[in-house]
Parts: sequence; structure tokens; C-alpha cells
Amino acid sequence: MKHALKSRTLGASLMLGATLMAAGLPAMAAVKNSEGGPAVHQLNLQAPVTQIAEQIYSIHNMMLYICLAIFIAVFGVMFYSILKHRKSLGHQAATFHESTTVEILWTIVPFLIVIGMALPATKTVVAMKDTSNADITIKVTGMQWKWGYDYLKGDGEGISFLSTLSTPRDQVGAPGVAANVAARTANYLLEVDNEMVVPVNKKVRLITTANDVIHAWTIPAFGVKQDAIPGFVRDTWFKAEKIGTYRGNCVELCGKEHAFMPIVVRVVSEEDYKAWVDTKKKEMAAKADDPSKVWTVDELKQRGQSVYEKNCVACHQANGKGVPGAFPALDGSAVVTGPKAAQVNILLNGIRAMPAWKASLSDTEIAAVITYTRNSWSNKSAENIVQPAEVLAARK
Repeated sequence: MKHALKSRTLGASLMLGATLMAAGLPAMAAVKNSEGGPAVHQLNLQAPVTQIAEQIYSIHNMMLYICLAIFIAVFGVMFYSILKHRKSLGHQAATFHESTTVEILWTIVPFLIVIGMALPATKTVVAMKDTSNADITIKVTGMQWKWGYDYLKGDGEGISFLSTLSTPRDQVGAPGVAANVAARTANYLLEVDNEMVVPVNKKVRLITTANDVIHAWTIPAFGVKQDAIPGFVRDTWFKAEKIGTYRGNCVELCGKEHAFMPIVVRVVSEEDYKAWVDTKKKEMAAKADDPSKVWTVDELKQRGQSVYEKNCVACHQANGKGVPGAFPALDGSAVVTGPKAAQVNILLNGIRAMPAWKASLSDTEIAAVITYTRNSWSNKSAENIVQPAEVLAARK
């Protein structure tokens, strides 16, 4: 009877396994560790690759051991007292109400424990906030649902790009549509089209902000977690000591596709970083003046903000309010919120005190700055995007 039951159980297990494989579900043995991301059966923090992450890892373990020791001591004494001094053995309950010695001990001992835990933790927190003397400064902008990177200072200054999820949507699935599970890799939902690239052993300062809602930029292996808040600028830093690829996610609930905005940082040698910078700048130069390229609103807004700050802010002000009596406001302007053809014509040919920009700005720059003004401040234009091809057509 037992052998028959075992045979039926084994047969059912094999049939279930065959059914799962036929459905395209990978076997558990095929699951692999994500490069620079979570590992299979991981029980502790990810392996640290920065000094800050190493300190966090050490403090975490130290506090865990302290809590374990307290747990064993407290429950050890409690269970010992219950077993050895129970009434059935003839012991009588104590009749004292207080003990000065005990009061002093359970005040001083926890105080010393807390101080012993707080000192190294405070030292690490202070170090986490020291963003001075950075070799490279990168602005990180969170947006629904992607990341924007602008290299502001150091090698790579001027590089700017967006980083979005590259996992094919057919692997994710949708209501009523089966996901292509068999095609998923170890980096499922942790892969992007444009990685942040930084050199090894260089201090990288990150300036974080957001375009819409609160996001949070996080790489566990770096010991970095920094909120990106609209209208605010926060900063943090890391110095990766090991070449490799490291992965994280937005860890602030930011909307329906919160799970689809991963972060990937590739740490390379200094020589490889310089080669990447040269390649990236050539790519940007090739794309910058291509009027046939179709841009997204976010890409044009990001490019347009830099064009506005460089060429327009002196007259129209950073807040778009202009200078009363001299230069008109763009915030709430009928031109900016009206048909886009009129605004394109004004930027190309000028009007009154407004100079013509067709000779000094490219089609892409004009399209970008118009798109930026139509989506900034209180402006909510129905025609909220202008493509470079439209500017090129208006030149003729």
C-alpha cells in the first residue's frame, strides 16, 4: 500500500513538472543569480563594493548579534527561573517590591548597549552625507517611469540620456495575456537600455530630483538609497571599488509602473570610461542635429531646460514670469499655450525685442525649448510637443 502511494505521488510530481515545462515555466534549477543584483536563496544583504556598504553590512551584523545575545540572555534567565524556581519544587514567590541594584543595572546596561550601537551607526551616517571632493557629479532625475542622467562635472561632463526598462513586455504579460516566461533571463525587470557608466575607485556625487512624484534611487551593493523629490535637490555619493555591473530599483511607490524602472550602474576601468565618454559624446553629437529623429516629451523637456537656462532665462526668468514692462511672461502666455506654429515662427524670426534664433539654435534645440515652455510652470498646452522636423519645415 505504501509503495503504491509513493508511486502515485511520484507520478503526480512528474506529471506536474511536465505540465509546467510544457507551459514554458523554467525549472527551479535554471534560475540563476542576477549579475550585480539579488541572488538565489539570498539570506543577507548583497555583497558590498563600497566602503559605506561595507560599514552598513558590518553594523547590520553587529546589531543582529547584539539582539541575538539579548534575546538569549533574557529568555535564558526567564526560562531558567521558571523551571528551577517553580512552586512544584517548593519555592516561594519573592515578596520584595523593588531593588536599587536591579533598577541601576537595567538602566545602565541598556544605555551602554544603545551607545555602543549608536556610535558606529552615527559615524557611517555622517560619512554617507559627505559629498565633498567628488570626482564626477551626476544629476539623477526620476520620472514616470524612467531615469534621466546628466553628467554635470568631471570626465563625461555634458553627457545626458534617459534609462528605461529593456525587458520585453511580452515577458511581463498583461491581463488576459500569458507572459513569455521561458524567455526571461536572470536579469528580468533589472535590465535597461542605457546604463549609468562610472569609473572604478572614483567618488561619484549624485544629485537627485524628480519631474512628477517621489522616486528613490537605490543600489544595494553601493549602500545608496536616496529619495528623488519634485522641487527639491538631494545628494548622495558612492565610490565603487570593484569593476562590474550593479543593479537596483526605484524603491518609492511611484505609480502603476513602479516595478518597471530599474537602475543599472556599470563600473569600468578608467581607460574604458574615457572610451565610453568619447563614444557617448559622438553619439549625442550625431543625434543632436538630426531633424528626422522623433523625440519623446520627456527627452525634449530635458534638452529644452538646458537650452532655456542658457539662452532665455535672462529675459524670461527661471520661473517664466519675465520682466514686467520689458520682457513678457511665458507662464500663462497665450503664445505658449496657443497653436504651436506661432511660437515656432517667433523663435525662428523674432518679434520686437525678441531676437531671431534660427541662426544660433538648431532645429532640435528650438523644438526642445518650445516643448519645455509648453510643459512648464502652469502651462498645459494641448499642443504640448514640437518635433525638430516641424521646425525644419517652418524654416522653408
